[in-house]
Amino acid sequence: MAAASLEEGVRLFRIKRWDKALEEFLAVDTDRFESDENTELAYYLGLCYTKLERYDDALLYLEQVVTASPDPLRVYQCRMTLAFIYVTTGRSKLAEFELGRLVEGGFKSVQIYTTLAYAAWTQKQYQKAVDYYEKALEIDSGNTTALNGLGFILADSDIDVNRGIKLCKRAVEKKPQSAAYLDSLGWAYFKGRNLNEARSWLRRAFDLAPHQKEIREHIKTVVVEI
Repeated sequence: MAAASLEEGVRLFRIKRWDKALEEFLAVDTDRFESDENTELAYYLGLCYTKLERYDDALLYLEQVVTASPDPLRVYQCRMTLAFIYVTTGRSKLAEFELGRLVEGGFKSVQIYTTLAYAAWTQKQYQKAVDYYEKALEIDSGNTTALNGLGFILADSDIDVNRGIKLCKRAVEKKPQSAAYLDSLGWAYFKGRNLNEARSWLRRAFDLAPHQKEIREHIKTVVVEI
């Protein structure tokens, strides 16, 4: 019966019925479970709670998997999820710890480096963020997350505004309907004192995402300058 409930929970999870999957997982009788089955259950509980944005509950189970699972790919996924939760909830140093453990274990990916860069940026460690985005682009020179993130930081922090504009342009060329990328390009032009271009791109971003806080703040700043 326990195995059946676990299987049904997995089925529901795979079709993105997170709430129903969670009900099944919580109903599993683990009295006769082996340690690997408990780890499997913890893995799915952690992911369900993450999908439902119940982050404190998710942390409890994801940490169990990181500690107990012999599967390096599963540990990788759980550490990445932990890092996402920590960044989302403003605990960037803990995110860096999880991602650092992955790098120490030989994992190197665009996702790791872009998340590390974002975590550094939230702590105003701009050069550190730049270095991580550069590492991401060494792996995938066309990755839009890295292009946009690096471009924004270079412009916003006045490290290299002209290069920042070029990188943000590349991101927009690849994803012209991304409000975030349009906003970054508009802000980069603003930092370069090209107010006409700044206004044009920020208005496009605003049209796509009028309720996005950062876009609203950026366009207000540019309007005041104009």
